[in-house]
Amino acid sequence: MTIYDELQARGLIAQVTDEPEIKELINNGKATFYIGYDCTADSLTAGHFVTLTLMKRLQMAGNKPIALIGGGTTMIGDPSGRTDMRKMLTREDINHNAACFKKQMESFIEFGEGPGQAMMLNNADWLLNLNYVNLLREVGPCFSVNNMLRAECYKQRMEKGLSFLEFNYMIMQSYDFYHMFQTVGCNMQFGGNDQWSNMLGGTELIRKKLGKDAYALTINLLTDSQGNKMGKTAGNAIWLDPNKTSPFEFYQYWRNVGDADVMKCIRWLTFLPLEQIDEMDHWQGAKLNEAKEILAFELTKMVHGEEEARKAQDAARALFSRGGDAASMPSTTLGPDDLAEGTIGLLDLMVKCGLAPSRKEARRLVEQGGVEVNGEKATDHTVRFDTAAFSGEGLILKKGKKVFHRVVTGR
Repeated sequence: MTIYDELQARGLIAQVTDEPEIKELINNGKATFYIGYDCTADSLTAGHFVTLTLMKRLQMAGNKPIALIGGGTTMIGDPSGRTDMRKMLTREDINHNAACFKKQMESFIEFGEGPGQAMMLNNADWLLNLNYVNLLREVGPCFSVNNMLRAECYKQRMEKGLSFLEFNYMIMQSYDFYHMFQTVGCNMQFGGNDQWSNMLGGTELIRKKLGKDAYALTINLLTDSQGNKMGKTAGNAIWLDPNKTSPFEFYQYWRNVGDADVMKCIRWLTFLPLEQIDEMDHWQGAKLNEAKEILAFELTKMVHGEEEARKAQDAARALFSRGGDAASMPSTTLGPDDLAEGTIGLLDLMVKCGLAPSRKEARRLVEQGGVEVNGEKATDHTVRFDTAAFSGEGLILKKGKKVFHRVVTGR
């Protein structure tokens, strides 16, 4: 099976500009392709998984990836799929975030100087030095405002008012492709399906300015069965940085995906053989829980290493059996001051563990049935716990469906 056939079989490919030519290039390891990452935070998220694994798959097939850090485009802000304008970041914040991205990407992709080795570039190196008038003269005639206003990437922002700042984003992204086509031989751009209009801008700019062909391929966005983006929700992202989302929490996120989503995630995100995945497609009932464990373990291993993945798996199983090692679960250790009165209340405990910002919010969660203690739903917000409650492996709090926390006392 060719790499293109595999991408199709996994259900990844959404749109392509010239399928026969793209097939020819990537199947024969002749693609030098780029995927862009605007550094709007100090960590990549699980939502970036599809493009990270795509780069890895294509590199394994002999193609040359370019991971483009958007140090320049982040200063404008991508309006794609947004109903509001992105927060304006400082140069210092953008540079810091870019350094964090680079470190995380290096665990997925092989960077180096040789054939097939990936490159990492930062578009700040050319975009920030552009003269605006010269840029307008060079590329402005190649863009139709009428076509730009019809572009899918601007649609949602048009409803509330698209700023002229954001309107320039397509030109910046297109210029990236144009620049790298000339300087490093980049002949393809890959990205999420919400980038299709921006990517076509790049291929058209290259055709109009240089009279040559370049290609674009988009992959489907990672969404759940309800159409919501997975692992990238604003304010509730699942981060690849273990300091922002612990390996256990990362594991639990994938362990708790919906029944309707687990096989799609396995097919899109893991490197399990397609023959094995096709067999798993027939699994139902309790076997789906086994599939979720496989998904969670494979992705946690990919991001945090096999040892952390095993620790997270053991900790997750301990939640139900109480016989395993729960040491890897996010935990809080109570000190003498916390138990100065001999006991501590549930609401104070939840605030102490960071499961609620205040006693008021903690009480609301309990009253709505969103809290469990050692596997039993908490119904009394006034309940208190003495030192004995935290003996052994500790007391296990659960908030909602996915957030677990272990509470122990200092020895």
